[in-house]
Amino acid sequence: MLSEGNDIRTAQQDADEDIIDLTHYFRVINQSKWRIFSLSIVITFLVALIVLSMTPIFKATSSLLIESEETNIVSIEQVYGLDSSKKEYFETQYEILKSRHIAEKVVDKLDLGNNPIFVEMLNEGEASLINDIKASIKGVLTFLPQKDAEPLSEQEKAELRKEKLISLFSEELSITPVANTQVVKISYMSESPKLAALIANTVAEVYIDNYLEAKFDMTSKATTWLNDSLEGLRTKLEASERKLAEFYEREQLVDLDGVVGLASEELSGLSEQLLQAENRLKQSEIIYEQVQNFNGDPTELAAMPAVQNHPSIQNVKEAELKAESNVSELSKVYGPKHQKMISAQAELASVKQTLQNQVAALISGITSEYRQAQSQVNRLRLAVSSAKEEFRKLTTLESKRKVLQREVDTNQQLYDSFFTRLQETSEVEGFETANARVLDKATMPTEPAKPKKSIILVATLILTLGFGVFIALVLDFLNSGVRSVDDVERKLGQRMMGLIPWQPHKKKEDLPLREFFDKSNHTFSEAIRTLRTSIQLLDLSGDKKVVMVTSSVPKEGKTTVSINLGFAMGQLGKTLLIDADLRKPSVAKRFGLPGFQPGLSNLIAGTHTLDECLCNDVASGIDVITAGSSSPNAQELLMSNNFKEVIDALRNDYEHIIIDTAPTQAVSDAIIVSEQADTLLYVVKADATNEKLVSSGLERFMRVGKRIDGVILNQVDIKKASSNYAYTGYYDQYGYGADTDTSTASGAKSNQA
Repeated sequence: MLSEGNDIRTAQQDADEDIIDLTHYFRVINQSKWRIFSLSIVITFLVALIVLSMTPIFKATSSLLIESEETNIVSIEQVYGLDSSKKEYFETQYEILKSRHIAEKVVDKLDLGNNPIFVEMLNEGEASLINDIKASIKGVLTFLPQKDAEPLSEQEKAELRKEKLISLFSEELSITPVANTQVVKISYMSESPKLAALIANTVAEVYIDNYLEAKFDMTSKATTWLNDSLEGLRTKLEASERKLAEFYEREQLVDLDGVVGLASEELSGLSEQLLQAENRLKQSEIIYEQVQNFNGDPTELAAMPAVQNHPSIQNVKEAELKAESNVSELSKVYGPKHQKMISAQAELASVKQTLQNQVAALISGITSEYRQAQSQVNRLRLAVSSAKEEFRKLTTLESKRKVLQREVDTNQQLYDSFFTRLQETSEVEGFETANARVLDKATMPTEPAKPKKSIILVATLILTLGFGVFIALVLDFLNSGVRSVDDVERKLGQRMMGLIPWQPHKKKEDLPLREFFDKSNHTFSEAIRTLRTSIQLLDLSGDKKVVMVTSSVPKEGKTTVSINLGFAMGQLGKTLLIDADLRKPSVAKRFGLPGFQPGLSNLIAGTHTLDECLCNDVASGIDVITAGSSSPNAQELLMSNNFKEVIDALRNDYEHIIIDTAPTQAVSDAIIVSEQADTLLYVVKADATNEKLVSSGLERFMRVGKRIDGVILNQVDIKKASSNYAYTGYYDQYGYGADTDTSTASGAKSNQA
């Protein structure tokens, strides 16, 4: 059952440890609040002294509008600049504003090298801490071989001084583009508000002047280059024109384009005629070959399609048909010898003769036509060949002319273009426009930009408060001691039996023995009475007479608690205080008893009687048994039956027995003594004893089946406790006056009597 209860308590402790106790952190901060406030006030005061001694720095700002595009006076591409519609263009302008070139021009323009403020800054730089350290190191390392630096010339010194001046100037200059606009803020910080405004305005002016100078320089260079180029182009143009003229003269040409055109037309006409003549020749050749194949047979020749289809033959054929028809009709009426028949027969014979004559003439014409066609084709072929040769000659001349003319035209275009550019550049050379303009000039500031005294002081106060809180929490985290009722109940899992306030006394000296009876210190006596009451509430039946008091380590105040608890119990009944710390006893010394006074060890060993070992404290009325003679076998004595018999015998004589034992971490004596005790009290020095050490001591009792009835938190700082509500119920009752203590004490004495 005891082990099961311990497991439940351990599980509860683990669960509690997983929960962040914010109230504990608030208590820690509340306890340290005055130290935190003091730290913050002191540091803030020191910072205030530093801030007030700092030189105020003023900031002046001018606004510059960088134009996105420039109005062109003439239709000519820009000779100088970038595409002003792109982001890169504006970023380039910002870098130009921050450039060393602009800084140098401003320094020269304002003669800042002789300005008192900059002169002082230069002198401070030369006498800086870093330079002093370097000089000190060189002085210490004199044993090392050093190369003598070559002395600087006056010009090099001047250049070095100017570089430092420009560097100092640039450090205080800031260029800030305004988002989503073409406006840029030019700010400068200086001890002098007037100088800050002057520099901010001068930077804007120098930037604009620098742009105009650069543009003018580029325009001048462009004009010079155009002039030089134009002269060369003029020479090339004249040379090409001269070549073209010589070509016309050499070839005796006037209008080559017209001549080539006529030749082309003539060649086309002759080619067309040749084509037609060749077609006619082919037709004539076919008919001619047919005529040759018939060998001059009139009948066969007359049957030829070319002959039959000839108009003259067709007319004769029609006449022949009519004559034959007439003979046929007359033969039906008349006989062969009839005059009409004879006439008709004569007419028919005449027509046939005519037909033969026509066919013969036609055949002769076909041969003649064929011969003429051959002659015409041959003639036209010679004409076409001659025309082609002439045309080829003319086209060759035309190609040469075009090459020469193209060279002339190209040179003319280049010359005209450069001449036009030169005229335009000359016109705009004296009319340069800037790419930026000043929107707002910087005015002389009236309030310093830094230091921001109020902000610095407020920030310092807040930061130091935060730092103080942080340190308090860190120290609390590092402090593993048992500090409060919450630590006792939640971390140790024990009942809080009592809280004993810390009492001021000399170091390395014990608390005065009669502190409990000091009427001026009612807080301590009331704490002891509260402890007494808590013990009584554990034993309402009154059977538990023996109370053992122990601790983890020495110097936790267990003996003081035992003695004063004995005083408190003595007010209620017959009380005995036993010093069971046989190894390092202290009760005898506290009561002023001699070291040879027989005590518990003598009583257990049987060398002395109880009466010889008992000492009565007249002031408090309690009896005391000291540790007695030193014994090398303390554990054997405490484990003996004699010790048990002694305690049992004392139970019959006393109402309350208080046993002060040795610390649990030093020896096991307390574990042994606990076998004879009814109530076990564990004293813990507040804010000092390690929590793990206490837990280890408590576990030693648990392992032997002993339960600690309560923990007494000793030497508690009441001032801290008064601001820590975790002690509520333990310390506020100590606020009663001395009258209460007196009446309580007198009542106890009357009862004791």
